Amino acid sequence: MMVVILLLAGLVVVAIARLGAAADDSARARTAADAAALAGAAQGFAAATELAEANGGSLLDYTAFGNQVEVRVQVGSGVAVARAERTVVWATPGSSPEARAVR
Repeated sequence: MMVVILLLAGLVVVAIARLGAAADDSARARTAADAAALAGAAQGFAAATELAEANGGSLLDYTAFGNQVEVRVQVGSGVAVARAERTVVWATPGSSPEARAVR
């Protein structure tokens, strides 16, 4: 009877460890996808690939449409999708807070 209980306890410990590893991979995939999407929106496919890899992931998919980018990144067993949008803010010379502070 004691052997059965120890075997079940061991299986529970292994299951919890695997679940924790999967959760870690998922969180790391989300981080890598966010970084890749931002880089892709700002600088394109090569930058998205570089940031995905810098965060331990692989860029599985990259789609650019207009000023938006969507990426799918895999880290270990985790896969995440992220989107980013490139926006341009036009400012007149001397209108930024930094420029006003210098005056």
